[in-house]
Amino acid sequence: MIDREDISSFEASSSPLRWAVLAGVWLAYYCFGLTIVSLAPLVAEISTELGLSRSQMGGVLGAWQLVYIGSAVPLGILLDRTGIRRGLMLAFIMIAVSVVLRSQAVDYASLFLAVAVFGLGGPLVSVGAPKTISLWFEGSGRGMAMGIYMTAPMLGSMSGLSLTNGLFMPIMNGDWRAVMLLYAVFIAASSLVWWLITAHPGCKKVEGELSTEPSGSQKENFKRLIRIPAFQIVLAISIGVFFCNHSMNNWLPEILRSKGIDATTAGYLASIPVVFSVLSSLAIPRLAVPMRRVWILGFLFLCFGASSIMLQAFDGLWLTLGLIVQGIARGSAMTLSILVLLDIPGVGTERAGVAGGMFFSAAEVGGVGGPVLVGVVSDLSGGFSAALYMLTGMSVILLLLLLALRARQ
Repeated sequence: MIDREDISSFEASSSPLRWAVLAGVWLAYYCFGLTIVSLAPLVAEISTELGLSRSQMGGVLGAWQLVYIGSAVPLGILLDRTGIRRGLMLAFIMIAVSVVLRSQAVDYASLFLAVAVFGLGGPLVSVGAPKTISLWFEGSGRGMAMGIYMTAPMLGSMSGLSLTNGLFMPIMNGDWRAVMLLYAVFIAASSLVWWLITAHPGCKKVEGELSTEPSGSQKENFKRLIRIPAFQIVLAISIGVFFCNHSMNNWLPEILRSKGIDATTAGYLASIPVVFSVLSSLAIPRLAVPMRRVWILGFLFLCFGASSIMLQAFDGLWLTLGLIVQGIARGSAMTLSILVLLDIPGVGTERAGVAGGMFFSAAEVGGVGGPVLVGVVSDLSGGFSAALYMLTGMSVILLLLLLALRARQ
C-alpha cells in the first residue's frame, strides 16, 4: 500500500494496484455480459407468462441497443466530466436497476422499458473500460490487459446461458423473476468491490491527472471523422458485426430449443460459442498486426456466414461445428473492427475517444435491428431457417464492405 505522503511518486503503469483496477473493470464487463443474455434462456417462459409474440420479444431484446445508439456519445462526455470511478459506479447502478425492473415486468411495455434502462449503463462500461486500461497500462501490457477484460462479457454471457436453466431456475423453483433478482444482487455486490478498489489514493491521483478535451474540440473531431470515406465504411461494418453478434447472443438458445432440444441442454450448447469467443479474443487480436487485420477480419466474416448455414442442421457434427465457428467470429470481429478503425489516417489516438463513441453508436443500430428482425422473420416464416439465411446475407454484405475498405487503403 502507498502512504499519502508517497503518492506524489505514484506511477500507475508500474503499480500492483493496476491489477486490482483491472479486476474491477473485468467485473463491470462481466455484469454487462451477464445482463445482456439474462433474458435469452428464459424467452419461452417469459413470453408465455406475459403473452408476447416472437416479434415482441425481439423488440424487447433490442430495446437497450435502441437507447444505446443515442446515449453512447453523451455518456462518454459525462464519463470525462465525472471521472472513471463515478462513471463506472453509475454504470453498475443502472445495470442493476434494469435487472430489478425486469423482475417486476407485467407486460410488453414494462419489460421493454426495463431492458431499455440498460442502455443508460452499458455505454459507460463500453467507453470507460478501454479508457481505464489506457490510464493504467502501457505498451504490450495494455494489449494484454485489454485481452483479459474482453473475456469478461463473454464469460458473463456464458454464465447466464449455461447456469440460468441449469442451476438457478431449479434452485428458484422455476421462478424467472427470482433469478433476475439474484443477478441484481450480484451486480450490486460487484459495484461495492469497484468502489472499494478505486478508493485508493493512487486511483484518485491517476484520475486527477486525466486531461479532458473541450466540447468544441469534440464537435470538430466529429465533423472531421465523419467526412473520411474509410471511416464511414468501418461504421457500416460495425452495424453488420453487431447485427450478427446480438442476433445470436439473444436468439441462439431459442433457435436450439426450436430443434427439440430441452432448455437446459440448449443453455449448455449456447455456451459453446462463448468458450471459443474467449479463446478467440485472447489469440486472434495478437496475431492481427496492421498488415493482416483486414484479411483476418475477412476470415471472421466468412465464419459468420458459415456458422449461420451450419446452424441449419438439427444435431450432430455440423451443429457443433457451427457453434464453434460462430464463437471464433464473435470473439474477435468487434475488436479487430475497432483496431481497423484506429488505423485509418486521420483518426489516431487524439481522436480515439470520439471515434469509439461514434463506432458504438453506429454499431448498436445493428444491435437493435438484428434481434428485432430475427424475431419478425421467424414469426412470419414459422421458424428460424429464414432468419439464419438473413444472417448469411449479412455476412456477404460485410465482405463487400471490407473489399470497399481495402480499395480505399
